[in-house]
Amino acid sequence: MAKKIAIGGDHAGVEYKAKMVAKLEALGYEVKDFGPFTDASVDYPDYVHPLSSAIEAGEYELGIVICGSGNGVAITANKHQGIRAALCWNEDLAALSRQHNNANVLALPARFISYELAEKLAEIFLTTDFEGGRHQNRVSKIACS
Repeated sequence: MAKKIAIGGDHAGVEYKAKMVAKLEALGYEVKDFGPFTDASVDYPDYVHPLSSAIEAGEYELGIVICGSGNGVAITANKHQGIRAALCWNEDLAALSRQHNNANVLALPARFISYELAEKLAEIFLTTDFEGGRHQNRVSKIACS
């Protein structure tokens, strides 16, 4: 059974998002695009909150959020207790976010990395497992509730 992936962002990430959806579907992932669908200016929380809620509800295993800097989407996603969003701009960060932090949302900065790198980071994020062990205790202490 294919992993179910949620993806969303804002107008600055819409081009990368569209390419990423096509790539992920070609790889066999089941992808839900939460929008936006044009490059008209939008407010990223309108897309990231529903995406994050769907992941918390167990409808999707992992998520990818994309905006200009990656910060706004990551901050918004991390307001949800069940989300651990990691802003990544290199391969090591993408791997470590899963291995050590059990991140469930990858945040990408479209204005600061190439699409090719964004695709590689998504691949690493989606195929890297959480190591557990000594990291589990730390991850268990993240939530405020």
